[in-house]
Amino acid sequence: MKRFLSIRYSDGLFNFSMLLLRVSFGGLMLANHGMSKLMGFSQLQYKFYNFMGMGSRATLVMAIFAEVFCSLMVILGLFTRLALIPLLIMMLVAIFSVHGGQPFSQSESAVLYGTAFAVLLFCGPGKVSVDGMINS
Repeated sequence: MKRFLSIRYSDGLFNFSMLLLRVSFGGLMLANHGMSKLMGFSQLQYKFYNFMGMGSRATLVMAIFAEVFCSLMVILGLFTRLALIPLLIMMLVAIFSVHGGQPFSQSESAVLYGTAFAVLLFCGPGKVSVDGMINS
């Protein structure tokens, strides 16, 4: 208990924290957002948000790529920083474009996901990841 309450930096706790952050936020993004878009593709392709005039279908395909493929990479810790870039872009689009003029409560989850993904981008995946195993 004394070690847990210590103010000293702990490599083990840092690596566990990065694992927890990757698996929880990556898993939630995959399960709650990515899979629902993937399973509902046929209905969503016509009514999904049209970002910068690219078309609803193209925007949906990019969202599925980020929320399914990139989330899986984040969970595994494989090319983590590279995989976080599309996820962060999706969260920024959700915050400023999709929910732009709405109350904060509408964009709260996008802000939380974006913050977690930014922390992972800055800190890296930790040693308990495929990236960590490759680098050791």
